[in-house]
Amino acid sequence: MKMRSKLKTPENFSFRHTVEGHGWYDLPPFKFADGRLEYVSGGLALAIYQKGGDIFVEAVGDASRRTDMIATAEHILRLDHDLGEFYELAAEHDAYRWIKDDGAGRLLRSVTVYEDLIKTLCTTNCSWSLTKKMVENLVGSLGEETVGGKKAFPTPQAMAEKDEGFYRGEIKAGYRSPYFVEIAEAVTAGEVDPESWLNSELSTEELKKEIKQIKGIGDYAAEHMLKLLGRYDGLALDSWIRAEFYKKHNREKPCADSRIHKHYKKYGRWRGLVLWCDMTQRWFEEKAEA
Repeated sequence: MKMRSKLKTPENFSFRHTVEGHGWYDLPPFKFADGRLEYVSGGLALAIYQKGGDIFVEAVGDASRRTDMIATAEHILRLDHDLGEFYELAAEHDAYRWIKDDGAGRLLRSVTVYEDLIKTLCTTNCSWSLTKKMVENLVGSLGEETVGGKKAFPTPQAMAEKDEGFYRGEIKAGYRSPYFVEIAEAVTAGEVDPESWLNSELSTEELKKEIKQIKGIGDYAAEHMLKLLGRYDGLALDSWIRAEFYKKHNREKPCADSRIHKHYKKYGRWRGLVLWCDMTQRWFEEKAEA
């Protein structure tokens, strides 16, 4: 049967900014087209969309899965994430008042921290096109099918069954290949629990150290993961962020990372999210002009 439910959204929620403000919407099992965000997880193929001022989620499946459907949609859209303090901080600065007005800053995430971890590893030291190819290959080769043939992101167990050669040859994962194997095996064996990071009582710095114990995860990847966990102390600087900062704030001239850190320091524990909104503002401006 087809299930459909209206989601309860927080104040200043923007479906458009939540979906398009983070590149995950462009990576399977996400798909975004014609205003509908599709996602596959736990045997359900979901579609989330806005109608009037309301946000709806629908899926085909047993009626007993309605709670799962709603919980998945709420999680990936981060509807329980309180950004009130962030919006008040942004509103105090002329350059960032648009953030609260537009409801930006609610970064799209996957249903599991494990999926976000593997996807983040796929973003390191490569182009976005290669990131997409690796994730497409992972989902296409190892993802479990749902009704209609759509596939979910592979489980740790499915990934642990493959060896390094598979990831090099079939997934085109390059140097990440042994890391995929090691991470999947460690999670399957219960030696690493990424899901525990979501509600960890560790300080942000301690949690960052724990995440960095995963091979292949450096400062950028750890700080990107922290943003998806709701912690924004780190900037998660990569080549794209640096280039955008040079263009916007340094007359297109390269500068030391310390200059970037100094620019956002006054925003305290929200500085990483201020930076992200600052660097992605033009995405929405360009789409508005198109």
